[in-house]
Amino acid sequence: MTQRGPKATAERNRTLDLASALVRGAVAAGLGLGALTVLVMVVWISSPYPDSGPGGVLRAAAGVWLLAHGAGLVRPDTLSGVPAPVSMVPLLLVLGPVWLAHRAARDAAEPEEGRPRPSRAGAFCAVTAGYLLVVAGAAACARGGSLRPDPDTLVFPVALMVAGAAAAGVWTAAGRPFGPLPSWSPLALQEATARTLFRDRAEAACRSAAAGVTVLLGGGALLVAVALGRNAGAAQDAFLGLAGDWPGRFAVLLLAASLVPNAALWGAAYGLGPGFSLGTGATATPLGLDGTPAVPHFPLLAAVPDQGPGSLLNGAALVVPVAAALAVAWFTARRAVPADAPRAQAWSTRETVRVTLLAALGCAAGTALLTAVAGGPLGSGALREFGPVWWLAGPAALVWTAGIGVPAALLLRLWRLRTPGWAWRRDVPEAEEPPATARATARAAATAVEAEAGEKAEAVIGRRRRWWAPWRGRGGAAGAAGGATPDGTAAPAASSVPAPGTAPDAAPGALVGAAGPGAGRGDAGFEPYDFLPTDPWHEKDFREARWASLKRGSGGLMADFPADPADPADPVGPAAPAGPADFAAGRPAADPGRPAPDPDRPGPTP
Repeated sequence: MTQRGPKATAERNRTLDLASALVRGAVAAGLGLGALTVLVMVVWISSPYPDSGPGGVLRAAAGVWLLAHGAGLVRPDTLSGVPAPVSMVPLLLVLGPVWLAHRAARDAAEPEEGRPRPSRAGAFCAVTAGYLLVVAGAAACARGGSLRPDPDTLVFPVALMVAGAAAAGVWTAAGRPFGPLPSWSPLALQEATARTLFRDRAEAACRSAAAGVTVLLGGGALLVAVALGRNAGAAQDAFLGLAGDWPGRFAVLLLAASLVPNAALWGAAYGLGPGFSLGTGATATPLGLDGTPAVPHFPLLAAVPDQGPGSLLNGAALVVPVAAALAVAWFTARRAVPADAPRAQAWSTRETVRVTLLAALGCAAGTALLTAVAGGPLGSGALREFGPVWWLAGPAALVWTAGIGVPAALLLRLWRLRTPGWAWRRDVPEAEEPPATARATARAAATAVEAEAGEKAEAVIGRRRRWWAPWRGRGGAAGAAGGATPDGTAAPAASSVPAPGTAPDAAPGALVGAAGPGAGRGDAGFEPYDFLPTDPWHEKDFREARWASLKRGSGGLMADFPADPADPADPVGPAAPAGPADFAAGRPAADPGRPAPDPDRPGPTP
């Protein structure tokens, strides 16, 4: 159905692209629903006392799959006869549908070899529509089951979650670009996103906020693990009391594992201060547990603290938001004062404070969103309020991360900016080592400029000034200014061009006629620094670099092939090009077409 023939028109290809994306979305939803249905069927088959047939199991699996998308369920069979809502979403089950929708949209929006790039908007709409078709079918199937979906929740948050995952997949296929924004967005925001500085600061704030939320989750999970360890006996009694056979215990274990992220968010809300609700008349905070909790008999709820005022051990939970604030400050300071950049590129104090506040705001928004889905009503009576209160957890996270993160980020910025003893606080950035051909060309050009102009050039290609050697680049000052020889006669002024007989590695500024790098070391104030390159003039790389440079400067007049330096018919042999010493001594360049000069014959007078 989606095969494109060589005679297909552009409209036909576009239609086939949309059909393929629609099928991808439906297949992604079908994979998630099928995997969860297989798991529920295995538990039902292994149960020795099933209370429903295959149809009831399929409807229950469809209801649980919709619950994993954020849909609210209603349980009609209760002891009181009043339908009870079930809105607590197991967050571990959410990962599967989100990943499948994201991958389907990413694969639909990526261009394939030999085919035109599909439209991003078309891929997004088609994948979302295909996925929601399966959602609608599952909702229709679960209407007569023991867990019926609430129709009001199928639009929000189910459709919103699917659309968000598909949009993230299309964005990933496009290379995760940050802008440009649509034309209907505010002009000021479009201009801001077009600036590289704004994008860098926004990326740093997002990374710091993500680090803060991650630390909150990890700290909350640690609190729950410690509490379960202290109340291991109560957790074991609850686990064994819910099911007497092994299939039932396996089902309870799977349910508890799917609620572990929820428990971590409960622990994070507890450490932030607002705590969580255990029914309409009880709230657990680090200060204590007030009221009468309505706690179901479940293993994870054995970590709930006892009634009464909190102890010093309960107050130790406040370490979690402190650690999250320090994580936000650390990630912000790393971007404010990077280790591989000079001091001039460090952020100012105002920029550091602004980015830290934005990261704290992002951390608060993420915490509020996650705690909102971590809880939910489990009944129509006392359990209609169960879990963290998101509108209290979000502001608490903002106060903690902003109040501690901003001063900590400023202190870390000052610590990383201190000069003594830190290699990353150099004033000159290290340049990357150039390739051999570019280095040879640059050195040949620098040597030619020195020979022609006779001026001192301290640019040494491929050398780097070190933070631990501040004298580098300042050597040869005494030699350049001139001085007196040991016998009292005036010494000639130093020249940047090596004189005849000077060693290739002699330092610029050394006395004319000094042989080797050790010459002139008796002069006061002389310090060695980066010497001239010692690479031979006639190496193959240097010769090819010079030939390429001459060819580029000839304007197309030179041949495409270089002259052969090894001609067997030439009795004289290859002639060496003029080097820096030949230019300094006034000797002309050798001509490969004439014999070498006789050393006994007097040469021209300079």
